[in-house]
Amino acid sequence: MNSPSNAVPQYPRDSQAIVHTAAAATRPLYWSVRRELWENRSIYIAPLIVAGLILLGLLISALFLPKRLHDLNDPVHQREMMLAPYSIGTAAIMAAAFIVGIFYCLDALYGERRDRSVMFWKSLPVSDWTTVLAKASIPFVILPIVAFAIMVVTQLLMLPLSAAMLMRYGISFHVLWVNLPLFQMWLMLLYHLVTVHVLWYAPIYGWMLLVSAWARRATFLWALIPPVAICIVEKFAFNTMHFCELLKYRFSGPQAFRFPMIGDMPMDPMMHLELGKFLSTPGLWTGFVLTAVFLVAAVRLRRYRDPI
Repeated sequence: MNSPSNAVPQYPRDSQAIVHTAAAATRPLYWSVRRELWENRSIYIAPLIVAGLILLGLLISALFLPKRLHDLNDPVHQREMMLAPYSIGTAAIMAAAFIVGIFYCLDALYGERRDRSVMFWKSLPVSDWTTVLAKASIPFVILPIVAFAIMVVTQLLMLPLSAAMLMRYGISFHVLWVNLPLFQMWLMLLYHLVTVHVLWYAPIYGWMLLVSAWARRATFLWALIPPVAICIVEKFAFNTMHFCELLKYRFSGPQAFRFPMIGDMPMDPMMHLELGKFLSTPGLWTGFVLTAVFLVAAVRLRRYRDPI
């Protein structure tokens, strides 16, 4: 006769260890970032469209470029005219990336509450911190990388196009190559993206994510109303514009890293890499503190905010 078994199923004493191991195996942050890329294709489509327009514009303007170069006897003016399309194209792609980052942040947490998909995502073993950090990584990491890659490829495509049009009118490719320091330009572009679009603009993106987590509608207006209201109240109450100057300072940046016009860029790119002066700027560290506050508030709002 078999006696009833009194054996108790053996479970790991620390069940949280299994959960932690499973979460690490599934890499929730990695897949959360992948989800953002799947759901927001404008992250790379918008800069690609701008790059295509730049190439089309260059093709049209190149028909008249050699004649303008012949009309300019000054080598300095010739160099500036050769570099102008690259400067304008670079600025256009960076502006497109910045605008995409702003509108992405405004819709990142608001959109999932609007379509109520937030209830599904919260049911997964992904913390609110992971979700918010994954969304923040788009303007802080992904967009600068995408913008830089598109700018490099666009300029590489512009180079043979410009050379072909110059050679057609008897101007040597050597003239373009000497006046076009591509590697120095790329170094400056990378520096500008890291310092401006990542480090300096961090509180702007953090504020947009906070508004996205809080607002029930019209996120763009709610992102603008508080700073505009503060400026108006300060002006009428104290007849000062300190807060407006702070906003202007945040969007324009200190002189330590303002991006020079490529046509005026010296041959030594390190002349503009004033990293020590940039890192010692008080506004940089104040922005880091504000960004951390905004992200913490966005995490808490996502945790307790109901779907719309």
